[in-house]
Amino acid sequence: MAAKEADKEASAEGAEAAPVKAGFGLRKLLIFVVLPLLLLGGGGGAAFFLMTGEDPEHKDAETAAPPPPKQTVFMDLPDMLVNLNTGGGKSSYLKLKVALELEDAEASKKIEVLMPRVIDNFQVYLREMRADDLSGSAGLYRVKEELLVRVTQAVQPIKVADVLFKEMLVQQ
Repeated sequence: MAAKEADKEASAEGAEAAPVKAGFGLRKLLIFVVLPLLLLGGGGGAAFFLMTGEDPEHKDAETAAPPPPKQTVFMDLPDMLVNLNTGGGKSSYLKLKVALELEDAEASKKIEVLMPRVIDNFQVYLREMRADDLSGSAGLYRVKEELLVRVTQAVQPIKVADVLFKEMLVQQ
């Protein structure tokens, strides 16, 4: 009888061991096979959409015709002749021809009305300049930037893209 009881215990242990082993094998299968496949598939899909840059929601917007580029307009300002600041010494003059770069022709019409204000701002600034301030490309760049700031303030909210020098003469 002892042998029969030992066989029953062994078969009971074998029966218990089989489901535990099957559960452990399923867990291994999930961890080492299914989970990496899901991660690789998800990562591959994300990489594909990032690399192709296609977004189904925005695909219609991309196929639509792009807006036509804005027409740049250049507006010439009247020639300016100003006395430079010499500190009481010999007179020095600056002759300047300037053009404004605008986004459209309508802005040109609006600035035409404000032209006295623009010229006044330029004259006040330029009369305080010295001949030394205008020497070299760095001096020219500073003057250009300052004139852009002054014209932008004078014609707000109209956008002026740039101030372009057509001619600049300094007589000392």
